[in-house]
Amino acid sequence: MKPADQITIALAQIAPVWLDRIATSRKMIEYVVEAARQGARLVCFGETILPGYPFWLDLTEGSRFNDDIQKDLHAHYVEQAVDIEAGDLSEFCAAAKNHRIAIILGCLERPKDRTGYSVYCSRVYINDDGSIGSVHRKLVPTYEERLTWAPGDGHGLRTHALDSFTVGSLNCWENWMPLSRAALYAQGEDLHVGIWPGNLRNTEDLTRFIAKEGRSFSVAVSGLMRRQDFPANTPHLDHILARCPDILANGGSCIAAPNGDWIVTPVIDQECLLLATLDRNLVRRERQNFDVTGHYSRPDVTRLIVNRERQHVVSFED
Repeated sequence: MKPADQITIALAQIAPVWLDRIATSRKMIEYVVEAARQGARLVCFGETILPGYPFWLDLTEGSRFNDDIQKDLHAHYVEQAVDIEAGDLSEFCAAAKNHRIAIILGCLERPKDRTGYSVYCSRVYINDDGSIGSVHRKLVPTYEERLTWAPGDGHGLRTHALDSFTVGSLNCWENWMPLSRAALYAQGEDLHVGIWPGNLRNTEDLTRFIAKEGRSFSVAVSGLMRRQDFPANTPHLDHILARCPDILANGGSCIAAPNGDWIVTPVIDQECLLLATLDRNLVRRERQNFDVTGHYSRPDVTRLIVNRERQHVVSFED
């Protein structure tokens, strides 16, 4: 391996301090610092880990219309969401700059350009200079997620250069969307990061498939959530726990090589920081016979058009 072709990455498989943005941020920063101390150039966290995934929806009849319990929980969720414009990620940006490490994290975003009350499942990429490289709002919230998350747009379908690698990332079931994957492949992605709320069933097959399809390194980073992870001050906790299993999200974080072999097999049921050093020459080797948006594509026959405009309801002309 040439040193310039090597990169060490870290996966932080953790449970949030559920629906507590400040406490969860502090916990995550500790993992950022530790990943940097161990030589990582990139540290990744799961989907909406900040401040947590909306597990209550499946446990409290989340589809009941005009229900006071759902309104209370949603209001609490929005209040704990991330306001990027207000600087809610400033500590992450400072940690990235101070420790020269890039960060991929999933958060619940309440953007001011969409009133600050509608919330989005967003993937944020923070460069190692402390700047926010992109914010990707999940295109299609999955199933019960649609009861609390708004649908996003294509603005964040972007890749980022990190050392000799080109890094891309998608939220949860977006990783099942062939055209979303193709949008990243076409930008030279050779390190794909799928962020998940948790569970082995989501990561054990798809991670290796993406590696084989993209001939890229494929990463899945998941959160954890156990019955004991609900804080005592959670609104309507008695209703949530009445139907709550012992484990809601068991992890499943893992890394596959460009040929689909495991570099880190899926890890479940434990908080941990997983590290691995990747060699970009493996990408070159596997793309000798297949390069999905390169020599093994036919743009004269099939092409993808991606709208990366941030969507707004109103345009003002003063």
